[in-house]
Amino acid sequence: MSELLAAQVLGMDLWQVLLVLLAGFWAGTINSVIGSGTLVTFPVLVAVGYPPVTAQISNAMGLVAAGFSGVFGYRRELAESRAVLPVLTVASLLGGILGASLLIHLPPEVFGYAAPILIVVALAFVILQPRLQAWVRRRAAARAGGEVAEAPAVPSRPVGPALWILVFLAGVYGGYFVAAQGVLLMGILGVFLCGGTLVHANGIKTWLSLSVNLIAAVSYLLFAFDRIDWTAVLLIAASSLVGGSVGARIGRRISPTLLRGVIVVVGLAGLTSMILRLVNGG
Repeated sequence: MSELLAAQVLGMDLWQVLLVLLAGFWAGTINSVIGSGTLVTFPVLVAVGYPPVTAQISNAMGLVAAGFSGVFGYRRELAESRAVLPVLTVASLLGGILGASLLIHLPPEVFGYAAPILIVVALAFVILQPRLQAWVRRRAAARAGGEVAEAPAVPSRPVGPALWILVFLAGVYGGYFVAAQGVLLMGILGVFLCGGTLVHANGIKTWLSLSVNLIAAVSYLLFAFDRIDWTAVLLIAASSLVGGSVGARIGRRISPTLLRGVIVVVGLAGLTSMILRLVNGG
């Protein structure tokens, strides 16, 4: 009875509350392991009845909590990356502002049509991630074994124009859609970052993703307050925070292939739901 009452207070059925909580926990866990947690939470919010733009805004705000726990976990690598963090953070923030502005000011119908395409792009990044990471490792090994000087043990300057522009564009993408932003950043940093390890790149990726999510959240609070569903934000924030804090331990026991499989299945389910809405004019 108490669970039913709590669900009614939140304005959702009990099964919807439990489903969103599970999705938030799973997203926080996935973000700590391979990224792309939005491809779990966003389709679930759409499936339980939220309009796509409301689902996107509320989801992005809720997952900020998972970003904080992830950044705390990479605090040592981030301290070692302080030479490049300010410049890359500026690129991410500027991109995030532009992306969030596009989401807020473009008609909701635009996102309704764009979201299925972006889900396909994000799923492609998730599926291709192992090959992308393998290519990044081969490139790093070739660079270290060549005639050029050995790469620094920690990330160092200069931050080239290509890296800055690509991080900015990833910020635009993240501010507008969020999903698979981390996978995209890992590919960019793995190829263009000077020095450091993949662990450093993962830490920088987590920081930059959080920066974009924060700037987007502030933009939503200032300019799209009426589109925020605070029930969804609360449920995802609470469950993703827990998921993010235990994600590293769970990730060591669960096959990344299994995690990617779950992301793809849920993402395809959300994609199907959105396409049916467009077809039916909903």
